Amino acid sequence: VQLVESGGGLVQPGGSLRLSCAASGFTISGYDMSWHRQAPGKERALVAAITSSGLITNYEDSVKGRFTISRDKAKNTVYLRMNSLKLEDTAVYYCNADSKYWGQGTQVTVSS
Repeated sequence: VQLVESGGGLVQPGGSLRLSCAASGFTISGYDMSWHRQAPGKERALVAAITSSGLITNYEDSVKGRFTISRDKAKNTVYLRMNSLKLEDTAVYYCNADSKYWGQGTQVTVSS
């Protein structure tokens, strides 16, 4: 069982990134999926979540209207589209499946 995040990088304020979380060893269709982030000196926190059906999404207040979580069953992948990025979005972003499985994280740095 493995979750592999990708798509992080360095971006200027106001820019966009799309993170991907590719699952292997299990099918994401049966799992609630989520993205979390951990900034330096802070605890890991939930950013966005999507139910196994894909019908319900939930976002942390500071990212509402800017981030979008989605899932592609055919590709067994979950995405996090991040627009209008801010300096405070800088963190390591982690993918999670049903609070059971974690990826290794991908660094997102927002800097001018």
